[in-house]
Amino acid sequence: MRIGPAGTERPVVRHDAHTYIDVSDLVADYDAAFFAAGGASLLQESVAVRRDAGLLHHFAGQRVGAPIARPHQILGVGANYRSPHTDTPAPDEPLVFSKAPNSLSGPHDPVLIPRGSHHTDWEVEIGIVIGSRSHYLTDTREAHAAIAGYVLVNDISERRFQRERGGQWLKGKSAPSFNPCGPWLTTADAVADPLNLDVWLEHNDVRHQDGNTRDMIFTPAWIVHHLSQFMVLEPGDLINTGTPYGAGKDLTPPRYLASGDSLTAGADGLGTQHQSIIAAP
Repeated sequence: MRIGPAGTERPVVRHDAHTYIDVSDLVADYDAAFFAAGGASLLQESVAVRRDAGLLHHFAGQRVGAPIARPHQILGVGANYRSPHTDTPAPDEPLVFSKAPNSLSGPHDPVLIPRGSHHTDWEVEIGIVIGSRSHYLTDTREAHAAIAGYVLVNDISERRFQRERGGQWLKGKSAPSFNPCGPWLTTADAVADPLNLDVWLEHNDVRHQDGNTRDMIFTPAWIVHHLSQFMVLEPGDLINTGTPYGAGKDLTPPRYLASGDSLTAGADGLGTQHQSIIAAP
């Protein structure tokens, strides 16, 4: 995890819901250099010693930031869940788009509705954090080994910007606060089966998304292998893997976010997020 004011977060390791172990003297941040050097394996011995010595600190209302520093890139995969609510055929290859890296925000930070927006939408997703530089991976086994861990994300999207402002998804995906991430990163070895995680989201306390990663069309390892054929994935990069049915655009009639609304989202083993919705200044 990373805690502290935006822009000055420090790296910690979660012990339980109330306490953490400070590791800011051991690593500068959970950034590209950290993941490239070995990631969580760098901390195991020191964290165990500090835990056994009782060197635990209380969160005590401190802000929780995104569990990774700003990545080189945030990539997204669209239409990646099978659903009985739609008869759209599964694609042969995933729809892929980019998000601005500075859209990354903390899991409980407010979501800002952009100026001129009337179609800001939610999408709870599982995020992949890359652990090693990856290009032309040979198979999904190599791709799985390149995954540092998994995070909970909310791929906030402005549908009109995305579809009607030149048909370029980047415009509808990249506003500030449009990628809440965290509260923590769960290392890949601690996720028994990334294809059996419940994923859910509530808008104003009403549950609209309630899916499971078993319904993914393209698995996390397949996605990493596939993307590595087209670009270099750097340590610390974030890949959003798609959302189950129940985004605002899916509802009848469609529902979009308004100032004063709230979102709560969660996934097995990855924690819970809560965002208040406010208008961008």
